[in-house]
Amino acid sequence: MTTDVHARDLRYFVAVAEELHFTRAAERLYVSQPALSKQIRALERQLGAELFRRDRHGVALTGAGEALLPHARTVLAAWEAGAAAVEAAKAVQRSTLVVGMSTSPGRGGLLPAIRSRFTAKHPETKVRLRQVSWDDPTAGLADGTADVAFVWLPLPDEERYAWTVVAEEPRLLALPESHPLATRREIDFADLLDEPFLALPESAGPLRDHWLALDARAGRPARIGAEISGAEETYEALVAGLGICLVAEGNAPLLTRGGVTVRPVRGLSPSRYVLAWRREEGHRPLVRAYAEACKDPAPLRGA
Repeated sequence: MTTDVHARDLRYFVAVAEELHFTRAAERLYVSQPALSKQIRALERQLGAELFRRDRHGVALTGAGEALLPHARTVLAAWEAGAAAVEAAKAVQRSTLVVGMSTSPGRGGLLPAIRSRFTAKHPETKVRLRQVSWDDPTAGLADGTADVAFVWLPLPDEERYAWTVVAEEPRLLALPESHPLATRREIDFADLLDEPFLALPESAGPLRDHWLALDARAGRPARIGAEISGAEETYEALVAGLGICLVAEGNAPLLTRGGVTVRPVRGLSPSRYVLAWRREEGHRPLVRAYAEACKDPAPLRGA
């Protein structure tokens, strides 16, 4: 007995078995009755068994037909599930991936390189960038408005997220060019403990503490000169002399315009810039694919 049976043949068989009438089954399948009868006869030849008894009283399943029917239904159901899975995968390929960020990850062409690698494998997917205020250190992950996000560690409720590190950069000191410490080539963090600092909003949680370098203050509280929630606010606060602040090396160009400079700082651990996503969505194909596109370190050279 050959096993080379098409799903169409099983579909025809099931329709006749359920209708027990060739004409009604043909109408249900949108085929002609002679064509349906021909296909059923061909299937019987392939299986080497008669599936239906046909006489003047009507159509009935044979023993072989009764045996085949539940298996034919199972095969068709599995095929329909597989076809639905393929359609779902195609829909995913055509969907939109929202990428949150609080500052643009320029860094030597990093973002265009990631986009290029991602779209090469998912050309039908639309990538939408969403700029988020520094009030939300998760850049849209916490409230579900972003699928993935470029963020700084540490994150609040860190156990909710998974990430891949995109860049590890030293924390530099940004200060007005007129500040007395601006004459130094490098500064010890111990010399900054009494300086007023610009701080992220309190909603930033542990990220606010990171940029105030609480880990290097040996328990001494930071003096807050002003709160800032964006690069432009930070620049204006620096120029106005409201305080100094730490900045990742890759973000220094956002602040070093007229009147502001940056200096290396001794005694600080580096900052980590990551692509993060909600753990429960790590199985999503587009999330996985975008994370993979971020793992190639090539765009970071010369950043």
